[in-house]
Amino acid sequence: MEKELDRTGILLQSEEEKGAVLITDNCIGMIAALAATEVEGVYSLAGNLTNELMSKVGVKNPTNGVKSVVEESNVKVDISLYLEYGYNIPSTCQQVQTKVKTTIESMTGLECSEVNLRISGIHVKKDN
Repeated sequence: MEKELDRTGILLQSEEEKGAVLITDNCIGMIAALAATEVEGVYSLAGNLTNELMSKVGVKNPTNGVKSVVEESNVKVDISLYLEYGYNIPSTCQQVQTKVKTTIESMTGLECSEVNLRISGIHVKKDN
């Protein structure tokens, strides 16, 4: 029984004797973040200034750079990335979109209709 609970998650199932299963937008964002960073050629997620400052003082947010929205049983994800220098951008982006989509769908049972990527920069390795 799928039913939208609120703007921060979706209720996947609810049974009186067992309880309920709720997947939050933040959880889906974390799944998307981990899947994206598994693709070769992705250096890291790109966060906003607040997230970057917070990480410098030890507060880590693994979903910075990811925005996810769940509407009924449909997921839309926006991800900001830094890529490694030397990788083909269109090919790497296609791999990220496929990996994120299939990972979200296999882990949650929801349909992922959009994986939008924004390339925030290119990371160049420094030779020491």
